[in-house]
Amino acid sequence: MDASLLIIQPTASDPIYRQIVDQLRRLIASGQLVSGETLPSVREVAGFHAVNPMTVSRAYSLAESEGLLERLRGKGMVVAARRGGGDSEAERLQLLEPALLDLSRKAQELELGSEQVLLRLRQLLETP
Repeated sequence: MDASLLIIQPTASDPIYRQIVDQLRRLIASGQLVSGETLPSVREVAGFHAVNPMTVSRAYSLAESEGLLERLRGKGMVVAARRGGGDSEAERLQLLEPALLDLSRKAQELELGSEQVLLRLRQLLETP
C-alpha cells in the first residue's frame, strides 16, 4: 500500500485518526488491501499528508485493536489475516449506512427531492 491511497481531509468533522481507520476498514472490506499487505510507516503517512505522526500511530493502534491490522516485528504493520474471503456486498453496504443516513437527513432538511439527490450521487459515482 502507498500512503497516497489514504485521503485525509483536515477540515472534516471526523478526527484524522478516525478518517484513517475508517478508510482502512473500507479498503480491507473491498479487497483493495489484502491479508499480509504491508502498510506504509507512520512516518511515511505523516510526512505525505503533513499530519502529526502521533495521529497516524493512534489510527494504526486503533485499527490493530479492532483486528484490522497486526504488528510484525521488523516488518511494521500489515493487514491482519481474515477468516474467509472479502466482505459480502451487504457487509460493505453496511459500512456505508451511516453516511447514507446522514445524506438522507441533510437532503430532507434542505427539502431536496430523491430524484435530484440520486442524480447528483450517480454523477459523483461515475466520475473517475
